[in-house]
Amino acid sequence: MGKSGNLAYRMRPQTLDDYAGQEQLVGPNGIIRKMIENQTVSSMIFWGPPGSGKTTLAHLIAKSINADFHILSGVTSGKADLLNIVKEAQNLNAERSTLKAHKTILFIDEIHRWNKAQQDTLLPYVENGTVILIGATTENPSFEIISALLSRCRVFVLKSLEKEQLQTIIQKALTDKKNGIGEYEKKIDPEAEALLIRFSGGDARIMLNALEMAVTTYNDKKIKPETIKDIFQTKSAGLYDKKADEHYNIISAFIKSMRGSDVNAALYYLMRMLENGEDPKFIARRMIIFASEDIGMADRGALIQANEAFEAVTKIGMPEAQLTLAHIVIYLTSAKKSRAVPNALAKAKEAVYEFPNEPVPLHLRNAPTKLMKELGYAKGYSWSEKYVGSDKNLSFLPEKLKGKIYYIVKNEK
Repeated sequence: MGKSGNLAYRMRPQTLDDYAGQEQLVGPNGIIRKMIENQTVSSMIFWGPPGSGKTTLAHLIAKSINADFHILSGVTSGKADLLNIVKEAQNLNAERSTLKAHKTILFIDEIHRWNKAQQDTLLPYVENGTVILIGATTENPSFEIISALLSRCRVFVLKSLEKEQLQTIIQKALTDKKNGIGEYEKKIDPEAEALLIRFSGGDARIMLNALEMAVTTYNDKKIKPETIKDIFQTKSAGLYDKKADEHYNIISAFIKSMRGSDVNAALYYLMRMLENGEDPKFIARRMIIFASEDIGMADRGALIQANEAFEAVTKIGMPEAQLTLAHIVIYLTSAKKSRAVPNALAKAKEAVYEFPNEPVPLHLRNAPTKLMKELGYAKGYSWSEKYVGSDKNLSFLPEKLKGKIYYIVKNEK
């Protein structure tokens, strides 16, 4: 049809009013809208899932304040690319020194991919205002962005688009004859629409490109569920990168569901991980830790069972191993819980830091030489089949810690 770019590119909003979602940021009272209206746009980091509109919002901000706009990829670009943009911005600033409104916005997609040295190079140019940085990341900025740079940026959290917002985007694309695919005059079955949204994992970019394929590649006048399934070639979808933030969110929810004795939730998160390709041995290892940390002495067999489950998973492999995993999830989730073991460990560790060099009681010291025996080493300690300990009920702990109790069994449920 002579249209350039894919559907997601062509349907990119041109104004804030056309932008879908993120009402908390760009709605009538949104802070980014206010920054634009007052010409007070400063450096910022967008943290949100793929397809939530980070790149589009950066484009709209630059357009709204008439700023020069440059894009770098955190994956493929480096220091040289940055310095070229900085030089251009400095030259323009010199040429347009009388134009107070002139700004240069540098958008770095996947900024978390830049290492510390690259981020350090960027720092002075953000500090002195040569560029306004807009960084986009799917990862927690607290862990991925150096603190000096983070302190000079506002962090804005972008949420996944809601179902209704995604439905609106689909309908706009299907009816827009200029930029969309309205000339095909196709409709979409409600079940197919639901599948398209679900398989896209809330990513509007993936959703639109799949929609374009469904319209242009298949001859049906109405998009059917079978077409969507055929395009995605998968029975499952979602945000689950094993190195990304959502990975840790899901495993956290899994552990907390077992801790809270909610079998149904624990099984849901288990299957969510497995269906998205998580290593079953990783899950089994986490359950071994859970057995000691959250069950401990409340069920002395839990650690044995968890370890046996890990061995079984290792021997069997997927897909049959999911039965073993479900088995041990139900067992551990249903078991009585106790934090006595980690609590005791924490108290003992605290004592070590408070009293790091307390002398070991003489009666507990080894005495392999005559001199050591003469100095009182091992004196008053006996061991036999009938008795182990000191002859005079002496403490096993150093003198300053005598009587301290670290292991307390009182919090089982």
